[in-house]
Amino acid sequence: MKQVSFEDIYTLGKIVTENDLYRHFHYSEMLVRYDSNFIEFKKLPTLSEFKPVEKYLREYHQKNGQKHVKFYFPANQKPTAELNAYLTDKGYEIGFIELFAILPKDFPALMNNPDIQIEAVTEKNLELYLTLQYKHDLEYGSEFAKQKKDLIKRQFKELHILQILAYYKGNPAGYVDIIISSKTAEIDNLAVDEEFRNKGIGSRLQKFAMETFPEKTVILIADGEDTPKEMYKKQNYQYCGFKYGVQKVY
Repeated sequence: MKQVSFEDIYTLGKIVTENDLYRHFHYSEMLVRYDSNFIEFKKLPTLSEFKPVEKYLREYHQKNGQKHVKFYFPANQKPTAELNAYLTDKGYEIGFIELFAILPKDFPALMNNPDIQIEAVTEKNLELYLTLQYKHDLEYGSEFAKQKKDLIKRQFKELHILQILAYYKGNPAGYVDIIISSKTAEIDNLAVDEEFRNKGIGSRLQKFAMETFPEKTVILIADGEDTPKEMYKKQNYQYCGFKYGVQKVY
């Protein structure tokens, strides 16, 4: 398997500031998307280094009407005890993500289930795809769901993003985005509607990615504290590292 790192993960957003300490990502088209509007540290900051960067991002976001700040720390490094204590005291949510990778040939074989159909999103089924995602995105508020709908329409035109829709007995049931690069195919935005869970739809969506890009390394990000990562391990994904992140909503 080709060696992969968090540098291989696609980031939706533009770098507006970069120096020896950090990169600042900003996505003006969707200011409420936290994972597109954040600072990523290149090296683990001391508390005295973190505070002015925190102030800078807060002020930058305030000018744009944004009510959050988010920071990622370097891969495979935990915040220092001093920094962690400060973040906790200031009310930050602290968590970590994990990177997994697999060669398509190593993904388990699946029994055929005629009740599940998988197809790429086209003009014909785009509205079904949008409707299902809008339903799920309402969990984060109507404004987020509306802006996400516009984002999906923009990404529909992107050649490096393949949008996939799953059906169960003819009903839209789940979806995934596959982000294509020269050496990887990244599984992103994988979701199955609550009504259709535990039927093998998530595995079938992944299998579609494996079959579509058999020569690439398939990668994905999992929340370090959520249970889906246990499923990925059972499916033969290899653990490739972690990254701590913190965010605060004002």
